[in-house]
Amino acid sequence: MARTSDRTQQVNHYKTLRISYSAAPAEVKTAYRGLVKEFHPDCNHHLDNHDDIASINLAYEVLSNPQSRAHYDRSLGIKHSPNGVSQQGVKRSPSKRNTHLNEDQKLDRWFKQVYEPITEMLEVILDSLDEQIDDLAADPYDDGLMEDFEDYIDECRGSYAKAQIFFRAFPNPASAAGIASYLYHCLNAISDGIEELNYFTLNFDDHHLHTGQELWRRADEMRYCAQMAMENLQTV
Repeated sequence: MARTSDRTQQVNHYKTLRISYSAAPAEVKTAYRGLVKEFHPDCNHHLDNHDDIASINLAYEVLSNPQSRAHYDRSLGIKHSPNGVSQQGVKRSPSKRNTHLNEDQKLDRWFKQVYEPITEMLEVILDSLDEQIDDLAADPYDDGLMEDFEDYIDECRGSYAKAQIFFRAFPNPASAAGIASYLYHCLNAISDGIEELNYFTLNFDDHHLHTGQELWRRADEMRYCAQMAMENLQTV
């Protein structure tokens, strides 16, 4: 009897996803989504396709990650030219220490340059999910509706990245430590929620959609706590 590892080595993930060895990441994603729809039990009740779905998921897991794909390609003897994509992190200019500012001035600066921009971005992210899901519910398998939902996720991801930059722009004053903590947990929930919503667009598993909604609810709760704490601080 053949060992499992031998069987795994015989599987060609590119053939599983029906793509070429030079397929771009977007092609990998499109192929995966198409196959999930083809073999999803909601679309094919008559198919016993658990093995097919498992193979498709494994192929996407390997080929969607640049590091695991590069390792897999080497095992197949495939060589690619460098893609030129930089992995370097964003460099931040050293912040100027305004030690001459008193606590009230530090709070005012943090409110205007950190808190206000972040709350505006949170509004863009958090206040549209229900509407987006209602639109998608008309037909989750409609490519146009799914693309609109993916665009929304991309907008959330962009707003989240900007919010993180503002969050790190200045250290919070001691008096705003609690508010900063609420914002921190809010942004963390959004980050996790974005990933869950993105998983849903790939495999149409409602579990990821519901988890994303719950993380959105948690983030919205943290946003409300931050708003209340800021209002209390400003009235002192």
